[in-house]
Amino acid sequence: MTDRILSRQFHGTEGAEAWRVLPEGAYAFFRTDSFSTSARFVGAISGLAPEGGEPDIDIRGDGVTVLIRAFKGREYGLVQDDLDLARAISTTARETGLTAEPAAIQSLLIIPGATDRRGIMPFWQGVLAYDPRPDSPDEDLVDSHGRLAPFWFEEMDELRPDGSGTIHLVVWVPWDEAESRVAAGLAAGGRIVRRDLEENFWTLADPAGNEVDVATTSAPDQAE
Repeated sequence: MTDRILSRQFHGTEGAEAWRVLPEGAYAFFRTDSFSTSARFVGAISGLAPEGGEPDIDIRGDGVTVLIRAFKGREYGLVQDDLDLARAISTTARETGLTAEPAAIQSLLIIPGATDRRGIMPFWQGVLAYDPRPDSPDEDLVDSHGRLAPFWFEEMDELRPDGSGTIHLVVWVPWDEAESRVAAGLAAGGRIVRRDLEENFWTLADPAGNEVDVATTSAPDQAE
């Protein structure tokens, strides 16, 4: 994919202001006043994508979430066609009178940990009826319908002191929402366990010690 578009490029492109790139792909949320308005909007954008390249769409009474997936079979990454589609959807939203709300975008990743992740993946695959992700089958399980949170299995150097494994969450949010989410967690009694500047995430713990990563992707070039 020679025309791959990085997140900071996607975020900095004119006409793509509504969109936020997270690991699954590019998301946008458009506010509506009813389910029928949401359905009409989906109908209006239904012919914009080529066959086989349709976005994932969640229709609700208060809005429509659109996801242009970054997975292309066994390849990963957003490309120029995806950016063009995002801009076309945004144009249709404006013409329909809808407003984008990037702050409403987020995704969730669940991370079980073990010293040998291969030893626990079959259990989770069995109880969830998930499939191995095509480009990383030894690390990830995904919902074949694309509806539920993916699982990434962490290879731990050692278990918790009591010998147990661990599960923590990752909440992926837009680049311009991450710090407010962290602040909200701290205000509610949480604490920062670590901050990774290179990977753009904060690990927070709640008062009982349960951990969550608040993670994001790159800001647009002009905002850096």
